Amino acid sequence: MIETKTLLPGVTLRSCRDDRFKQGCLSFQLVRPMAKEESAKNVLIPSVLLRGTKRCPDLRAITENLDELYGASVSPLVRRVGDYQTTGLYCGFMDDRFALPGDRVLAPMLRFLEEILLDFPTEGEGFLPAFVEGEKKNLISTIDSELNDKRTYAMGKLLKTMCRGDSFGLPRLGEPEDVAAIDPAGLLTHYRKILRESRIEIFYVGSAPTETVAEYISPLVSRLGGREGLLPPQTPFHPCPGQDVTETMEVSQGKLCMGFVTPIVNRDKEFPAMQVFNTVFGAGMTSKLFLNVREAMSLCYSIGSSYYGAKGILTVGAGIDFDKEQLTRDEILRQLDACRRGEITQEELTAGKEALLSSLRATSDSPGAIEGYYATAHLSGLNMTPERYMEVVEKVSLADVVAAARTVTHHSTYFLKGESQ
Repeated sequence: MIETKTLLPGVTLRSCRDDRFKQGCLSFQLVRPMAKEESAKNVLIPSVLLRGTKRCPDLRAITENLDELYGASVSPLVRRVGDYQTTGLYCGFMDDRFALPGDRVLAPMLRFLEEILLDFPTEGEGFLPAFVEGEKKNLISTIDSELNDKRTYAMGKLLKTMCRGDSFGLPRLGEPEDVAAIDPAGLLTHYRKILRESRIEIFYVGSAPTETVAEYISPLVSRLGGREGLLPPQTPFHPCPGQDVTETMEVSQGKLCMGFVTPIVNRDKEFPAMQVFNTVFGAGMTSKLFLNVREAMSLCYSIGSSYYGAKGILTVGAGIDFDKEQLTRDEILRQLDACRRGEITQEELTAGKEALLSSLRATSDSPGAIEGYYATAHLSGLNMTPERYMEVVEKVSLADVVAAARTVTHHSTYFLKGESQ
């Protein structure tokens, strides 16, 4: 069960008291509307903060301090949830019950979190230049590696095509040129601004009572202060004309990405049926796309669908030979039409539901999985526990899935092909 406590206006602690694990976790997130002018800065900030504090001036000192806390860890935490971007830190640590007699981990861990967030070294009006430049290189390298993964690249281009004028089309990590333009003073100015203004979401998983966690984190919260922390509501897909885009590049395998839209989003009662439809249609090895387009017809090397419930967007990605583009497009649409007509066997429905149930069961397997489910569900508008969600999925009928399928319409297509074609 999740307890929610408002620590100050705009600062919320959500706590899942669970004594099944030897490890606990706590996430600290600043929640922002996704925006091109700041997305790269928000990605960069946690990594810069983790380079050192005034007391622990480098990575070695940071590591030594964490080692003293029974091998605790702190890592950057950046998420995109629909129209929102979060930036912050994720802490993993031993639960106090397993520390040596007289030792505590949670309280000093939260003091160290405060130190990382607020007691950073500066030079002039900015972060230390060496920290910023080092992390800029790392981030640009990460972005470049995603660009070199043509499957990820192609799907990003599809979303950019579909979501023109919508923040959901922005790249998750920002653009390389936006990262390159960041300077230490501008980054620190931005960090201080979002510390003052942003909604703060803190999520804890472990055996400590909510009041204890609130007490331990109160010095940090007092230094941060209250704020309005207002966020615009999550919005469904922003309508724009569909497009059919083909790009040539030096690649050995074509990447076909098809985008679809539905009015069904996380907060709707039809959402579980939409999730089941997605698993039946294309998500997994029991889906129609995998068994028919890949296995039976050998039209592709890989294929799968994804459903972005916060926005009402469904995508299909396939790795294909260049000359199979039209055949694959047509067959994907035929499989969608089959779902719309109710041509779904009981075996397909059962397998689809079980795949979804299995992923929901996994959300209770670790503190990190619990944090990931609830932190993103809350921001996206899904107000169901995994247990309640599973109960609803069990009751989804064939008629429910067909009704969900009939709301799905094709919007845009992106095809990446070889230069010689």
